[in-house]
Parts: sequence; C-alpha cells; structure tokens
Amino acid sequence: MSSSHADLRDFVADLEKAGDLRRIRAEVDPVLEITEITDRVVKRGGPALLFEKPKGSRIPVLINAFGTERRMARALGVGTLTEVADEIEGLIALFETKPAGLLDKLRMLPKLKEISDFFPKDVKSGPCQEVVRTDDADLRDLPILQCWPQDAGRFITLPLVITRDPETGKRNVGTYRMQVFDGKTTAMHWQRHKGGAAHFRRATGARMPVAVAIGCDPATVWSGILPLPPGVDELIVAGFVRKAPVPLVKCRTVDLEVPANAEIVLEGYVVPGEYRKEGPFGDHTGFYSLPDDFPVFHLTALTHRKDPLYQTIVVGRPVQEDCFMGLAVERVFLPLIRKQIPEIVDLHMPFEGIFHNLVIVSIRKEYPGHARKVMHAIWGLGGMMFSKAIVVVDEDVPVRDVGHVTWKVLNNIDPERDIEFAMGPVDDLDHAARLPAFGSKMGVDGTRKGPGEGVTRPWPDEMLMSPEVRALVDRRWKEYGI
Repeated sequence: MSSSHADLRDFVADLEKAGDLRRIRAEVDPVLEITEITDRVVKRGGPALLFEKPKGSRIPVLINAFGTERRMARALGVGTLTEVADEIEGLIALFETKPAGLLDKLRMLPKLKEISDFFPKDVKSGPCQEVVRTDDADLRDLPILQCWPQDAGRFITLPLVITRDPETGKRNVGTYRMQVFDGKTTAMHWQRHKGGAAHFRRATGARMPVAVAIGCDPATVWSGILPLPPGVDELIVAGFVRKAPVPLVKCRTVDLEVPANAEIVLEGYVVPGEYRKEGPFGDHTGFYSLPDDFPVFHLTALTHRKDPLYQTIVVGRPVQEDCFMGLAVERVFLPLIRKQIPEIVDLHMPFEGIFHNLVIVSIRKEYPGHARKVMHAIWGLGGMMFSKAIVVVDEDVPVRDVGHVTWKVLNNIDPERDIEFAMGPVDDLDHAARLPAFGSKMGVDGTRKGPGEGVTRPWPDEMLMSPEVRALVDRRWKEYGI
C-alpha cells in the first residue's frame, strides 16, 4: 500500500493533477444551490468540486472529494479498496501469530515497531492554529451548507468530533452532524449508540470538552465513520492507513488534542443535561429525519489555516458521496467479520439499502440452519446490529450482482419456511420502526435446501451450458459474423 496524503490540500492537488477535480469560479449559494449541483455530479460519477466563491464567505468549499470508488481508493493511498483490506488482514494475522521461540519473536519485532510508529504523535504547533479566534469566533463566517428545502438550517455534515471518556480518558472520534443555531452554538447529533453519546452520558462536571476538526487528510476524515469497538482510537487506524502518525496539537481553550493538519477546528463544550430541538434534516435515507432533542455545543474558539478549505458532503438519497466512504468501510472490515464468522465468503451492502437496511452475504454452507446461524451472528456484531434485512446465499452467488441474487433467492425460498423475524435495536433514522431505535429485522435464507431442512423433494440443477460448447463458440465467434 502506498503512502497516503499529508493533508487535505495535498489530496486536492493530487485530484487536480489526475483531472478529477473541477474548480467552480462563479459565485454559488451554500443554501440549496451547491447541493443541487453536487447531487447531479455525484449521481453521474463526476469529479470532486471546489467552489471558490461560496456566497457569504471567503472560504472555498470542497465537496464530492470521495464521490467515486476510484477517488475513495486514491484518498486512502491505494489502487483498489481491496488493498486496504489485505493490509488489515495481514495486521490481524500478525497479532494472531504465536511465536514458537526467541527467533520468531525477534522476527516479529520490526513489524511491531512499524505499527507502533503509526500511533498519533503530539506536536507543539500546527497549521490548524495559524489563525486563532476566541471572543470574535463566529460560525456564520464558514460556508456551511443548507442541503434541502425543509432542513431546519445549515448543518456541518463532515466534522470529526473529538471527545474523551470522562472515566477512562480514552479518545473517541466520530462524525456527527451539527445544526448551526447561531454564531456560537450548534446541536451535537450523536445518536445513543455512538461513542460521543456514551461519553456525554458519563460526564459529571459542569462542562464536557469537545473539539471538532474539519478538513483533515483523507484517511483521518474517513476514520471518523469507522464502527470500531469502544475504546479503540480511530486515529491509530488512520495512522495505519496513511502509513504515518496523525500529528496532534493541543487545543487553545479546551483540554483536547486535534489533528494539526486540519483546515478548521472548532473548540468548545457541551453541558450535561442541556438539550435543544434539532432538525428536521434531509438524511441519507432519502427522507427527512424529524426534530428531536440533542445536546448543545458551545463554541469557545475557532482556529484555522490562513487560507482554509471547508470540506463537506451532501447527505441525501443515494447515490451520494458518503456511499463510497461506506463502501470503503465494508471492504476493509470484511476480513474482521470473516475472523469472527469464517464461513462468510463475501458480503455486500447495496447503496440503495443505505447499507444497514440490506446486507447480502454468501457463505460456505455446511449444515442445516447454517444460514440462520450466520444471520444472528451478523446481528451480534457492533454496528451490524442495525441490519434490517439480511439475505444469505450460497458461496457461488456473486453478491454484488443484485439481479443474480434476486433470481437465485426468489427461486430458492419458500417464504413461510425461509424468512424469519427478530426484534432488537435499529438505526435511530429508521422512521418505519415501531419505537425509536427499536424494531424488527428480517433474515432470508436464500441457500439451497436439503432433507435436513425439511425439503425431501429433489433440488434441481441450475441450467448451465457445457464447457466444451462454450469453448467451441468462443473459438468460432468471428465466423458467425454477429
């Protein structure tokens, strides 16, 4: 895996050199207009966009930077997302290796030393603090987007929200949208299952410090959406992916550290017990999430580079930029899922399913009920607990060919026999759930069935042309004149 980018502007220069970025020099309004432009571009697989003159601000807007699979791979410094998955698999294998003797232990030392070199590194200063504003800090100076007509206002949609566990001191980095109320306050939309929300529940003082980094290097930005176990530092994973430690600088007004290479940093705090109505917000489901109470973020400082970029995304009906960020998560975490459920061959979460609404998984089926075992195992894996529908198919079914999956599954199921329902936690954004964050899930066993599953009738073979005839037609194809 090649080295990733030092900071956001390094990535912008890389995209521009590759002809995959367009500069828009006309004045464009961050209220609705940028969204409509970006929505059209991302849905046709177009380039990253840099709006140089957003109305009402001197700060350019970068958007759609991750809006294709190719650009997402480039963002992580690889040719394909599979390369990152291979690196993660190698890392897992290293930690699973049990050295047999002193020589084996010595051989592992260089690799372990290399990994430790990727841990975050404290630095005395960074470009994110070239300009420091405290009393005159005003969020309204930023070109923050209102994406959709019924949105309650402008929302910061790609922030890295940094908090520290009040009990353990461990850091959490998450991506939680922030509705701007005025120049000094926003909502902090961390859902109940998220790390930031857990820290907030455990906070006991008058204030809990929060820092928000906007526009870091791509690997660090991406790390904020990773569904990592509690207590695992997202910035360590970012360092591993970018093959360099994330440099951290101390905030000026709160006791937290932020990526020194960020374009913009918001420092502030939330107050335990203080809530305010947030929303509606046009969400990635393609529907508006309804107003609800969330904590209030109070701004104490706004720091930034002398000439900052404001990076953001449009959240809305797929396909959007966040789909490709999620695809990278899917590919990278497949090796981790396989370690826990080794019978899994491949897994796919289609964009149209908003990822958690539909999971298609192929398995090496070995015994009756195996597909159901896999369904429940997936529901037990952290963020996968939100999976609304899991469809299990045999190992020879290409999970990314949704048409092929549909054909196989609908031929293989007896609905009453092969569909089961379970109750449990669901995504906060699921407006169809019977209760907030609690509802039903569906598992579909689309595999071949045998006597052990009550099918005593013969199971027919799939129609396939003989290899000899296929080879014959391949050889003679030009003769046919088709």
